[in-house]
Amino acid sequence: MQAKETLFADLVQGRAQQFQVPLYQRTYSWTDKHLKQLWRDILEQAELLEAAEEKASTHFLGSVVLAPSPQNEATFPRWLVVDGQQRLTTLSLALAAIRDHVAASNPDEAERINEEYLINKRKGGNDYLRLLPTQADRPQFAAHIRGSLTDHAICSGIATAYAFFRTKLVEADDPAAPQNVFLIEQAITSRLTLVSVTAERSDNVHRIFESLNNTGLKLSQADLLRNYLFMRLPTRGEHIYETYWLPLQDSLSNDELEQLMWLQLVLDGDDRVRRQDLYAAQQRRFEEGTTGEAEIEAYIRQLHRRGAHFRRLLHPEEEPDQAVRTALHRLDAWQAVVTYPALMLLFDRREQGELDSAETARALAYIESFLVRRMICRIPTNNLNRIFQSVPGQLPLDVPVTDGLHRLLSSENRFWPDDVELREKIRTAPFYQYGRWQQRKLVLQRLEESYGHPEPVDFAAAQLTIEHVMPQSPEDAWLRALAEDAGQEETAEQLHAQYQHTLGNLTLTAVNAELSNHPFGRKQDLLRGSHLEMNRRIAATERWGVREILARADELADHAIALWPAPLRGVGRAERSRDWQLAHQALAALRHGMWTSYGDLAAFLGSGAQAVGNHLANTPRVVNAYRVLTSDGRISEGFRWSTPQEAGSDDVRARLAADGVRFTATGAADPAQRLTAEDLAALLAGSDDDRADGEDTAEDAAVGTSPGQETRAERFFRQLSADDSPVTVEAVRSLFAHWEALGGWIGHGSGHVTTSAYLMLGESGGPGRGIWPMTLYPGGGRGGTAEVVFQYLAAREPFTDRALRAQLLSRLNTLDGVDLPEGKLELRPNIRLSLLEKERNRELLSETLTWFRNCWVNQGSS
Repeated sequence: MQAKETLFADLVQGRAQQFQVPLYQRTYSWTDKHLKQLWRDILEQAELLEAAEEKASTHFLGSVVLAPSPQNEATFPRWLVVDGQQRLTTLSLALAAIRDHVAASNPDEAERINEEYLINKRKGGNDYLRLLPTQADRPQFAAHIRGSLTDHAICSGIATAYAFFRTKLVEADDPAAPQNVFLIEQAITSRLTLVSVTAERSDNVHRIFESLNNTGLKLSQADLLRNYLFMRLPTRGEHIYETYWLPLQDSLSNDELEQLMWLQLVLDGDDRVRRQDLYAAQQRRFEEGTTGEAEIEAYIRQLHRRGAHFRRLLHPEEEPDQAVRTALHRLDAWQAVVTYPALMLLFDRREQGELDSAETARALAYIESFLVRRMICRIPTNNLNRIFQSVPGQLPLDVPVTDGLHRLLSSENRFWPDDVELREKIRTAPFYQYGRWQQRKLVLQRLEESYGHPEPVDFAAAQLTIEHVMPQSPEDAWLRALAEDAGQEETAEQLHAQYQHTLGNLTLTAVNAELSNHPFGRKQDLLRGSHLEMNRRIAATERWGVREILARADELADHAIALWPAPLRGVGRAERSRDWQLAHQALAALRHGMWTSYGDLAAFLGSGAQAVGNHLANTPRVVNAYRVLTSDGRISEGFRWSTPQEAGSDDVRARLAADGVRFTATGAADPAQRLTAEDLAALLAGSDDDRADGEDTAEDAAVGTSPGQETRAERFFRQLSADDSPVTVEAVRSLFAHWEALGGWIGHGSGHVTTSAYLMLGESGGPGRGIWPMTLYPGGGRGGTAEVVFQYLAAREPFTDRALRAQLLSRLNTLDGVDLPEGKLELRPNIRLSLLEKERNRELLSETLTWFRNCWVNQGSS
């Protein structure tokens, strides 16, 4: 047996060869969680290449165990992949995605990638593939490598991983801050290290596999560094441990201590160090020079001093200055961990006397503004780590600290929106669909505070949630009012989609459920009694339509501009095309069989349908542009392929059909396969997306109610009975009884908009302790629905296996009236509860829930 460190390029490049995954191995099973972590590692290595830091540590990806295949030939080596097939398959799919990403603009490079890493050019049949997966995955993988995607099924992890990388490459190709796609390729092939274990025919490869994977509990980076430090303190160790280390260790958890050690490296100028490389980086620093006990002691004393600063970030109430404390509380509520390097720098400089508390509070206001304005303007957060980690090393030295931070954050490629952009986005962007729910709530809270009400609300005690003034499910009265504002070729439904989630239509209230979908007149009465100034102003408005929403947006923009300082002008800001980049990312993320409309894409962007059409018509190489159709599912009369290479064939309908889009007898695309603006937002957010504020989480569902109050279960059935038939209500009660007989329990949400019911398995009382297949909602005038939470199941065992989620979808589709397309496996589709009026549907759903419970018990729990 031979073991050596290698790179993906060294492993697969060279003469024709093949890596075969044995038939007995499991199918490809990497989930979104694994892919996201790998992508972060790839981008990190690409950034190191861009910065010409070749000496920086590479990323260790894991091991690959190979053995000669029984089909081995002297002129065509074949290897069995005993361990490592998931890594090899994923890297191959990432390279296939890069190949396809550059194919139209750089076909020679696409061909090079294909021949170097993916295919054996002069071989035929299965030998054409350099990696040959197990039989179950082979057709999927071959379709992506050969480029013949027309006949591939979508129910596979292979297709999901390929689509993930296509979407991320579009995101990385942002014209405002483009990342070199060939550096990403180089990072994959030459910066991700593997340990290749090559066995002889006589070796027991399974014993090797067992030894490699049977590892014990790893020491943390903090453990390793602590051991290293005190081994180098033979005479002063006990004193330093008791005086500095023990108090530090008692005040921070091990994870927090590790984070502090990493921050110390960043503050000392190492702005590229990764937390997982903390031990190696600090060890290298100590061993580069002459380091004795005095230097080790100085390091620990510095760590102890900065530990007090770090605790204030974790516990803002320990900060003595009120203005600084208030600012820290807001950043803590924002969950702004990414800003810690800059915050630690400010506390360090304040302790050294370079700025006082008033200047510190002003600097914190710049940081808050930077985060809030970017969030309102929907600027992706993927570069925030790099921005704030670079602050200690890039802060200007020729101006005071606070002014230097203002200048640095205003500089080119930091993308701090100015007043003009902020005002425009407050008017047009769907604020409710971006950022975390607590961030959205904090923005509205700050706006309310800015009115300076003489009796301000105690936000810590108030149970406030976000309310849509014009509701998300408007009744006819709302649509008639919107029709009054419609221009030529506009409908009330289009205006509703465009403005429902904008900031001008949102407020805070403690009576969200009472407001619900009532007409504006009824909402006025409730809002008039509110303690919030913004609600009283809404109540004083005679009607509520597009004009009023835009007028309120302008008013809120005035307050936002006063609240959150603007960047400096003339520091070298780059022009951006962020909104169109979001459109490109959304289209690249479309799954097989899915389509969207110009209006849906426009509502997602906060743009207009005509502008979307013009952009797609005039922008070459937008992935899946032909899958944007009119609202009735037809190909736009003005659609043209932007380049001959994109077309291949002029028959758009044939291309759509090949992509799995079904057509009705009238020639329109199947509306069941259409993705709305909300679907597009969820698709980009991924499985770790926060639910919108106003919706409950399953982890909150076990919270009880006070004695004497209407219980959540009573409230759920009261609201369900309001617009569903008694037969439907009784069917839901029977469904709950069946679920409880299976050993499950029903959790009810707190009812921010309406209440909800979760079909839960497992323990209550904490995140991650249970699993649920669907959430039931009363209809609020439109009939109750059951939301099937495929998006959340994708992160919960055993349903991280996409085949299991597909089986759940297939079982649900046996219900009469249910036809969920497979593209919805990434989302949270709804089915009508009224379908349960049919006895056969009740039986089929009960059987499906029994199957779900058995899957979880047998595979996902102990």
